Amino acid sequence: MSAFAALHSCAEWAARFGSSGRRAIVSVGNFDGLHLGHQKIIRQVIECAQMDQCVSSVITFDPHPLKVLRPGNAPPLVETMNQRMEQLAAMGLEAALVLRFDRALAALSPEEFVRGVLVQELKTAAILVGQNFRFGHRQEGTVETLTELGRRFGFSVQIVEPVVIDGEFISSTGVRNSVAEGRVARAARLLGRPFALTGEIVRGSGRGSTVLFPTLNLAAEQELLPKVGVYATETRVEGRFYRSATNVGFRPTFDGTLLGVESHLFDFSRELTKGRLEVRFWERLRDEQKFSGPAELRSQIAADLHQVRDYFRRRDLAATQPVRS
Repeated sequence: MSAFAALHSCAEWAARFGSSGRRAIVSVGNFDGLHLGHQKIIRQVIECAQMDQCVSSVITFDPHPLKVLRPGNAPPLVETMNQRMEQLAAMGLEAALVLRFDRALAALSPEEFVRGVLVQELKTAAILVGQNFRFGHRQEGTVETLTELGRRFGFSVQIVEPVVIDGEFISSTGVRNSVAEGRVARAARLLGRPFALTGEIVRGSGRGSTVLFPTLNLAAEQELLPKVGVYATETRVEGRFYRSATNVGFRPTFDGTLLGVESHLFDFSRELTKGRLEVRFWERLRDEQKFSGPAELRSQIAADLHQVRDYFRRRDLAATQPVRS
């Protein structure tokens, strides 16, 4: 299998694949969060490409189109572009063409986009999309438009049925709402993995040591943060995962005013003030509270840590139980 390529222009695509003679099997979208619905489409793209010896690929956009067209309505993104690319690579996709979304791209009619990008540049053999796919200027293009253009330009169109959980179609909006409401366990179900924050370690206020529970503080790169509160998490630092308890909040006991993300890692005692950090959110424990002072806060944190350990103990036990048909 070829190494994954994240390409940022049609010229880069031509340099990578132009001389290969291979056509593309492609899907087009924002793919924010790369949830289970997106993953279903990507898997089918890969399967079709392998059968026809084509390039399995997606076209996505940076920034999100609404940030250009209607900034006030642009949603906070679930993932960074780096996270999105890592997920696509992990699934086994061969290439992602990340097009810069600007007014010029937005002005392309459906036919201009299909002719200029899908046909001339990618030599598309098939495109896989969801039933509600829209594209082109003012989103005038529909799957019916795409199908007609496919007949004219020689590519096929496959409609992929959505994934449904608990009677709800999985969507990026559903993931965003779940995270914003603190329902990270539900977000994990929709994503097929836990919601994760990434970024650099930053120096904290030092108050963690006053309550005997040192923390690593994260400067999150994501636009979307979970609802303020305390969570059962896993934190990756220096290439290793540690189970952890994470507070997303303002430290009201100490009259904090800046939103922070701080994690206490189990079985980790080193003091770090720089480096990369990833925090994966599994379960929300409680709201953030203001306590009378460090002693009461210390007692609550001890209870939180006990609850986190119990959560992972129960999860480990469930994982060892046989699956009943």
